[in-house]
Amino acid sequence: MTSAVDRKMESYIEELGDSRALTLYRKLPKGKKLRTKLIFKIAGESQEAIDVASTVEMIHLASLLHDDVIDGATTRRGKISVNASDGDKSAIMLGDILYSKAFYQLTDMSPQIAKIISNAVILLSLGELADVELSSKFHTNKEAYLKMLYQKTASLMEASAEVGAILARKDRELFREYGKNLGIAFQMIDDILDITSDSKTLGKPALHDFIEGKVTLPYIYLYESLDREEREYLKSLHKKRLSEDEALWIKGKMRENRVVERAYAEAKALVEEAIKLMDSVGEEGLSDIARAMIEREF
Repeated sequence: MTSAVDRKMESYIEELGDSRALTLYRKLPKGKKLRTKLIFKIAGESQEAIDVASTVEMIHLASLLHDDVIDGATTRRGKISVNASDGDKSAIMLGDILYSKAFYQLTDMSPQIAKIISNAVILLSLGELADVELSSKFHTNKEAYLKMLYQKTASLMEASAEVGAILARKDRELFREYGKNLGIAFQMIDDILDITSDSKTLGKPALHDFIEGKVTLPYIYLYESLDREEREYLKSLHKKRLSEDEALWIKGKMRENRVVERAYAEAKALVEEAIKLMDSVGEEGLSDIARAMIEREF
């Protein structure tokens, strides 16, 4: 049924009557559509759910386009990114077009749903700004990192679960909490995979996050585990194109101090809480989505 969302999104872009925008849009990878799957699992696959999911997915794609420009990314899900193929200006403007069209479509929805989704976009943008600031220098501020994860990634997943519950007349607060936990854990797992997966699996270079300035949970825990000299060395590698020996040193120290396991345990605790919430209301399908997240390949 996610194919119906793909068709709807493309029809939205076709409505604009701009061949350049459509050409750029068609270069974007389809993605996993986790937010769509959440909405459908909670609310069913009605036309209203398709419309809401299509709007949410356009917002998500817009945020990824802007994110790639900010990060100077050259690939997205194993394909060349729009900013790399067509330039930063084209990527930014396509993102703006997707955001604008999504907000236009929100005007056809209930004010309640429109407010939830538009508020998530505000949080997402604040999270992107926080990510830029946190990436400017090495930091060990776990609280700021977790707040950024919530805003940048979890807020839209939280909103997706909540609007799905509204469509289905279910407990919106319970499903909102589920979406929030799922979103934070999802990004934590992605941050871990950046360290543990190979470049082919990731669709980008391994340890790419640290190279571009991001200090994720495993690096915060690693810093806490090192002695003074090792801490200074780790800080010296931040935002640097790593040699093979430098990358091996980071990974070796992480294994030695079991920081990946520690970060994974934190993500797993959030997922288990999400599963508990869904089990309490008999939502086995949503529990399965959460379980699949912590069973991803490391």
